[in-house]
Amino acid sequence: MPAGIGASYRSLGDLGEDVYKSTTIVDQTQTTGQSVLESVKKAFSFASPKVELRKKDPLIEDRRESVSIVSRERNRMPTAATPEKSALLGTMPSDSMDDIELKNIQLQFPPLRCLSRDDSSVREERVETDKGALLVAVQGNRAKPAILTYHDLGLNYISSFQAFFNYIDMRVLLENFCVYHVNAPGQEEGAPTLPEDYVYPSMDELAEQLLFVLGHFGLKSVIGFGVGAGANILARFALAHPEKVNALCLINCVSTQAGWIEWGYQKLNVRHLRSQGMTQGVLDYLMWHHFGRGTEERNHDLVQVYKNYFERRVNPTNLALFIDSYVRRTDLNITRELDPTRKKEGLTLGVPVMNITGALSPHVDDTVTLNGRLDPTNSSWMKISDCGMVLEEQPGKVSEAFRLFLQGEGYVAPLSPLKMADYRLASLEGLNHVCSKRIDWPTATIHITENPISEAVVC
Repeated sequence: MPAGIGASYRSLGDLGEDVYKSTTIVDQTQTTGQSVLESVKKAFSFASPKVELRKKDPLIEDRRESVSIVSRERNRMPTAATPEKSALLGTMPSDSMDDIELKNIQLQFPPLRCLSRDDSSVREERVETDKGALLVAVQGNRAKPAILTYHDLGLNYISSFQAFFNYIDMRVLLENFCVYHVNAPGQEEGAPTLPEDYVYPSMDELAEQLLFVLGHFGLKSVIGFGVGAGANILARFALAHPEKVNALCLINCVSTQAGWIEWGYQKLNVRHLRSQGMTQGVLDYLMWHHFGRGTEERNHDLVQVYKNYFERRVNPTNLALFIDSYVRRTDLNITRELDPTRKKEGLTLGVPVMNITGALSPHVDDTVTLNGRLDPTNSSWMKISDCGMVLEEQPGKVSEAFRLFLQGEGYVAPLSPLKMADYRLASLEGLNHVCSKRIDWPTATIHITENPISEAVVC
């Protein structure tokens, strides 16, 4: 420690008593009364000794003075750069950047996701029913428990469920299940136009067709997974045959009959589809039905994919028949019964139900109405934020909720986060082309072309 400003350094042993005398050793020259007074002051105030110590410490005083000098010199420096300052900071001269010239910027967008039926893991079969043949696509090992899906208006198993069930977390889950995708009559991709004398089944008859599907594949019971109109059909099937349904996952399900506004819009859509095909008015209604409002601001690429699909891949005549059947639906006639003695009378769905909707979906109120008519002990309602079409916009949240729902019913063993991560890595290695083409949405890439620096710049 320095003995004073400008003094030389000595060993700590020689200065031991001098350095610590003012803080640890009582000065014997002071009187007893003064020592007691100082002790009382130190007991009630801890700031005074520290301030006085800093004043007496020459090293701290020297440091404070040097810092103030540096700050004053810094304030005096001009704002403009000087050669001395550039040399000190090690910066390059401003004229050295003239050797770099920006020639071209190319913005490359990723190709649009394709909705095609070239998935080798799916096998399609025709199932004969009393109301015509149905196309059913099977995905997974048939020895596993069955999940039966049903799509919404204007969609089929490809456009409604292909991307979701190819999502990496659902691939992990599907190792324990076999999925049976049911297509409504005439709604599959590339379907021929139904005959003019064909009477399209009602919603109850569409639900009864599922008995033929279960009999064709030898299924005793299934787990229902439906969206929109398909959710309504699965709910009717569960009400009519509760022993054949183990659980239901319903997305944007409507439990009431069509109101006057919906009836008017849908009748106008049916007329346009039969006479003019896929008009702009029908296209706008379908986009609103699936995504709600403001979809282009949220996900412009996804909007373009489904607009192109509705315009090019949907048979308008067959869709008109399906819409007409849906708008003529009847009420499910279910009600919540809180009296435990009357719960066995079958007034509502007796199977576990997970009721899901998107916060931006136009069917939020319909799902709330359905939730009020279900048994609260075996049902749950979920509203997922920042989406309208939940399977496309938030597949991760839906897959996690569905996995937890199935775990609660005893179908899936609980998986730790580390084990889920291992499954994802293993699945990604075996699904390179599927993930890159149908699931992942890569961001746009920017290629910048510039002239290289001709010679090295020496600072």
